[in-house]
Amino acid sequence: MTTFDTGRRAEAAAAAFLKYKGCTILDRNWRTRWCEIDIVAQRSAVIYFCEVKYRLHDRQGAGLDYITPKKLRQMHFAAELWLAKHVWRGDWQLCAIEVSGPAFRITGVVKM
Repeated sequence: MTTFDTGRRAEAAAAAFLKYKGCTILDRNWRTRWCEIDIVAQRSAVIYFCEVKYRLHDRQGAGLDYITPKKLRQMHFAAELWLAKHVWRGDWQLCAIEVSGPAFRITGVVKM
C-alpha cells in the first residue's frame, strides 16, 4: 500500500467516524494552490475543519502530537479561505482526528 493509499484510508475512517457522530461531509481534500483541508464537515449549524493524522504505531509519537502552532496557523488560514469561498458566516471549529494502526481505528479527537 502506498503512502497515498494509507492517507486515503485514514481519511475515509475519519469521515465514517464523523458521519457516525451525525456530521454531513461537505468536502474531502479541499485544495487551493496555498493550502489543503482533509475534511470539511457540518453538524447542526457548525462547520468543522478536520486535519487527519495517521500513525501505524506510536514509536514516533501520537498523530495529534504533530498539530504544532505552525500547523494550527495553516489550518486557520485554509478554513478562512473555505469560509470566504462558500460565504459561510456561521460558527466553525478546527479539529484533528488521530487514526492509528493497521485497522485504521480512531484513537483521538481534539477540537482546537
